[in-house]
Amino acid sequence: MPGTNLTREEAQQRAKLLTVDSYEIDLDLSGAQEGGTYRSVTTVRFDVAEKGAASFIDLVAPTVHEVTLNGDQLDPAEVFEDSRIALTGLLEGRNILRVVADCAYTNTGEGLHRFVDPVDNQAYLYTQFEVPDARRVFASFEQPDLKATFQFTVKAPDGWTVISNSPTPEPKDSVWEFEPTPRISTYITALIVGPYHSVHSVYEKNGQSVPLGIYCRPSLAEHLDSDAIFEVTRQGFDWFQEKFDYAYPFKKYDQLFVPEFNAGAMENAGAVTIRDQYVFRSKVTDAAYEVRAETILHELAHMWFGDLVTMEWWNDLWLNESFATYTSIACQAYAPQSRWPHSWTTFANSMKTWAYRQDQLPSTHPIMAEIRDLDDVLVNFDGITYAKGASVLKQLVAYVGMDEFFQGVQAYFKRHAYGNTRLSDLLGALEETSGRDLKAWSKSWLETAGINILRPQIETDADGVITSFGIRQEAPALPTGAKGEPTLRPHRIAVGLYELDSSEGDSGKLVRDERLELDVDGELTAVPQLVGKRRPAVVLLNDDDLSYAKVRLDEQSLAFVTEHLGDFEASLPRALCWASAWDMTRDAELATRDYLSLVLSGIGKESDIGVVQSLHRQVKMAIEFYSEPTAREALLTRWTDATLAHLRSAAAGSDHQLAWARAFTATARTPEQLDLLEGLLDGSQTIEGLAVDTELRWALVQRLAAVGRFDEAEIAGEYERDKTAAGERHAATARAARPTQSAKAEAWASVVESDKLPNAVQEAVISGFVQTDQRELLAPYTDKYFEVVKDIWESRSHEMAQQIAVGLYPSIQVSEETLRKTDEWLASAEPNAALRRLVSESRAGVERALKAQAADAAAAAQ
Repeated sequence: MPGTNLTREEAQQRAKLLTVDSYEIDLDLSGAQEGGTYRSVTTVRFDVAEKGAASFIDLVAPTVHEVTLNGDQLDPAEVFEDSRIALTGLLEGRNILRVVADCAYTNTGEGLHRFVDPVDNQAYLYTQFEVPDARRVFASFEQPDLKATFQFTVKAPDGWTVISNSPTPEPKDSVWEFEPTPRISTYITALIVGPYHSVHSVYEKNGQSVPLGIYCRPSLAEHLDSDAIFEVTRQGFDWFQEKFDYAYPFKKYDQLFVPEFNAGAMENAGAVTIRDQYVFRSKVTDAAYEVRAETILHELAHMWFGDLVTMEWWNDLWLNESFATYTSIACQAYAPQSRWPHSWTTFANSMKTWAYRQDQLPSTHPIMAEIRDLDDVLVNFDGITYAKGASVLKQLVAYVGMDEFFQGVQAYFKRHAYGNTRLSDLLGALEETSGRDLKAWSKSWLETAGINILRPQIETDADGVITSFGIRQEAPALPTGAKGEPTLRPHRIAVGLYELDSSEGDSGKLVRDERLELDVDGELTAVPQLVGKRRPAVVLLNDDDLSYAKVRLDEQSLAFVTEHLGDFEASLPRALCWASAWDMTRDAELATRDYLSLVLSGIGKESDIGVVQSLHRQVKMAIEFYSEPTAREALLTRWTDATLAHLRSAAAGSDHQLAWARAFTATARTPEQLDLLEGLLDGSQTIEGLAVDTELRWALVQRLAAVGRFDEAEIAGEYERDKTAAGERHAATARAARPTQSAKAEAWASVVESDKLPNAVQEAVISGFVQTDQRELLAPYTDKYFEVVKDIWESRSHEMAQQIAVGLYPSIQVSEETLRKTDEWLASAEPNAALRRLVSESRAGVERALKAQAADAAAAAQ
């Protein structure tokens, strides 16, 4: 038996044999306040194509009490093993299966998660089923192409609320009987149960009326900005229904902010679960609201792409996620009255940076990845699946035309509603509406791995007139260990020509004088349209960020941008140049000290707060990982001094002020700087307009704990001020951050030697444990990591094991020794493919850092 795995071949065989009609699921959650296990009764009606055939149904449960197939009692001890119940002697045509089991609540964010709020001591439940975890709650044919209707009946404690995919009924004696859902996949069914607080509204347009609900725990209700959430939701309904030409396919739309959620959100049909950190307890910048809005729109887009029409198997997971990502950002960019018309700037600055990083790891893979089994898909929620896929969809839209793209999508929804599809179904619809042959495009972009580099080749005469202009495309070798060959691809790009508008004197802006859109293919593409024009100050390839490629500036443009990066009038070209500079730093083409100088010269003029915050993170990472070690302290001092200067000069109460406060706090180091942190906490020092509220207080406490100024007494005192679930997590981070052997040993033991921590607290402890300025203190844990990581992987659930495997890898020990120990472990430990991938990715980070450190040292020697 396969443990909890399922192969693609097994799923295909089962789909050929079975057609599932309906599930009736009866859950007794009346003891949820106490925890333990709960009774799960599942009745499944399904048709079988072959008399006497054998198959199986999936279930992960501590105990199976009863299995009845077509009226015959089967012995659970004989038919239930690992995660499967064997079904033999099936009837041709209709079969009825009944399974009675005791299932377990979890604290890992998988299956039916149970959380007790320290504020009211009440339990709160929610399900998370993607990829294969509906089977933790009820017996199910756990694959996306065996759709069925689902009818839930739930017994809950008195006074609780139960929410599912269907409209919420009136309970009778604390029993909630939901009407059957439309035909959907197992992984998007949902139950959210507990004494949740709720706010209700309705979406109404052209005779359509969709009930809307927003839920959170009562302890967060005072912070719930439901009006803003409803506003974004309504904008999404308007835009998606127009673009998709298909009415919202479910009877209501609830959004439930739930605790200890592993992902950002989950697209359960009509009952979207969202991490409750998006209910902001303290002041955040507008970038946080933009990210939350994108998450809300992403899940709403899934109601059509993913829920109404669902991938046949997980190799098309990328299309599911990429489509939702692309359309959510397009909605922000183009919907009337959108608060974030600059959303493509955010996409270029964050999502594509993630994609470029992922695509240069040894685990890089084609967008349409080969998903052989569940183990493959569980580690494939990555930057290629989401961000590279969405980038390539944006390129596809530019290639076929936006109107033609959405016309194809409309035909696709109408043709495949409530069914399952493959990529070819969507591409076929797009070929029909655009007239483009997409087979070669698909092969180049979706079936190959790696990233291209585009460079301008410009020649001018003595008067600065362009005599030759070409775009050179490179296909760098794939990382060691990656499968595939370097590939040159067709790109649809724009070329932007920028000049400094000096009409305003020294405060002139870089503005685009001309834009040319064209197809780039092969190693060199000539651009004769630009010959004869005067060379501009800056030539920017991939202007408007239409394609997915690393872009380099020519020498003259780079020199000008180095002096004027902050002067671009529009935010997107600035973001593209910032991204190019960061990419060059990661690729050891730009020394860390030079990247720091570039950022300090231009960040003061950067108006986009999301870009500013990304630059804060990138500079900190560059100094701590990519700088020559003997120069690190001086660079950190230079950066921290600059953050404090910007903090003091930022407009009072502005987003920039808050962002600079957090950046300063993250690296404060001198006695005077740490005194300021303490003063801000106790009120003896103030900065006009800066609200030292709950979340900022915890940031200050955690930094003071990490440098040894605060110990248990101060941490416990802060927790007394904030005795909430978030406060508990922040306190756990602060305790683990303390620079003592005992604090590290205690944190390590709580994560590695015990499996009692809930997922969110375990993540918080790991975050505090790893401190980049505690390398010597943490050095002994390198060997300990390799001693335990395989056992952890084999004994913990996927989410918990992945947190540990990635979070505790000795990434901060940037040395050849770390590479050697990793290689020895990879050669001897025989990890499975998923764990091998995660450790190899972490190893690649150390290898990249060593190259960047060498480049920084070389720059210092010049």
